Amino acid sequence: MAQPQTDDQPKALPPALGSMTLLVAAVIVHDKATNRIVLLQRSQNAKFAQDMWDLPVGKSEPGEPITETAVRELYEETGLTVKPEALKVAHIIHGAWGVEAPNGFLTVVFAAHEWTGKPENREPRKHSQVCWVDANAIPENFVDTTSSALHHYLEGGSEVSLDGWQ
Repeated sequence: MAQPQTDDQPKALPPALGSMTLLVAAVIVHDKATNRIVLLQRSQNAKFAQDMWDLPVGKSEPGEPITETAVRELYEETGLTVKPEALKVAHIIHGAWGVEAPNGFLTVVFAAHEWTGKPENREPRKHSQVCWVDANAIPENFVDTTSSALHHYLEGGSEVSLDGWQ
């Protein structure tokens, strides 16, 4: 039996129990000519991972394509602009649980090699700094999941990592 249609869209089925996974986008802005990556350091006021380094990253808004999430979050946090079509999938993280994601999260990590603007800290209450960092000198004090994704990207390793699954 066909699904009922409304405005050319199938009627949504109720969500499957326990499947409300948070969708997140992160962006590795990689200047290949100088081998530098744009990183941010979380501030004391951050919701989690205070004082730790991270990639520009953020949650998807309802109805927002993941590429738009990446573009929006990158601009909101760093002032850098990338075109959605210039993003390349670099890594996927599937976490069993997160601070704001008790039912898990899926982070799509994109790489961008073309952008406009200069990195700036556009959210000083959340971040203490936004800057270029040499890809061979990534800080140790880094959020585990995005650090793993960044190292997999830089080393050409696996494209999917799991976090918190037994």
